Amino acid sequence: MLASCRPRAFAARLDSRAESTSLARYLLRAYLAGLPFGDRYRDVGELLLGELFANAVQHSGAPDDCLIEVRFAVANGRLRVEVHDAGAGRPSVRSATPCDEDGRGLFLVNELAERWGCCPRAGGIGKFVWALIAPSLLTV
Repeated sequence: MLASCRPRAFAARLDSRAESTSLARYLLRAYLAGLPFGDRYRDVGELLLGELFANAVQHSGAPDDCLIEVRFAVANGRLRVEVHDAGAGRPSVRSATPCDEDGRGLFLVNELAERWGCCPRAGGIGKFVWALIAPSLLTV
């Protein structure tokens, strides 16, 4: 029997609350722990997923009872993380001043991801923000 060449993917729906950000990062850690060389994506993957999830909670404008979906997959040597929400707003990188307490999340995504973007969700409700993460050559 031939082994499947399709990447293993993971998806989960979480409450749209700030407290769910740590659960999203935990799920990514658990997903990566089951993959050969998954640790090479862990640090940057957790950071960027946390930023994207926190942005969805804070800025989506969706009702509080809507869920946020996270998806992960490693394919072609890259980790792809997606955060789906029911909000209509599209994210954009902004410049934060040294005194700003927030506003650096998408700057980090822009700097650390190989590529990232935002797409409408199927069915026309909401959007998803995705990031492609290259493996780190150094692991601790």
